[in-house]
Amino acid sequence: MTDPQRKLSAAEIAEARLTGWRLTGGALTATFETRKFSTGLQLVNRIGDSAEEANHHPDLTLTYPEVGVTLLSHDVGGITSRDIDLARTISGHAADLGIAAAE
Repeated sequence: MTDPQRKLSAAEIAEARLTGWRLTGGALTATFETRKFSTGLQLVNRIGDSAEEANHHPDLTLTYPEVGVTLLSHDVGGITSRDIDLARTISGHAADLGIAAAE
C-alpha cells in the first residue's frame, strides 16, 4: 500500500483493519458518536488540521450528536493509501477525545 495514486482492492482495504470504518459506495465511511456538539467541533477541527497537513480532504458532516466522515481519493476515483492513512489519523483523534466510532 505504498503508492498513494493506486486504487486499493477491497481485500487490501480489509487488510488495513480499520476499526469503525466501512466500505460504502466505493468510499471509506465512519460515524463518530460525539454526544456533544462542542466535542464534535473539536474533532472536526483536528480532522481539518490533519487534512490540510496531508493535502487530502475528507467530506465531513457535523451534527448533534455525531460527526460523519467520508474518505475517497477523487483524483483516482477510489480508495488509496492516502485514505487509509487519514482514516487512522482520524481514529486517533477520536480516541484522544474519548469518542467511539459507531459500529
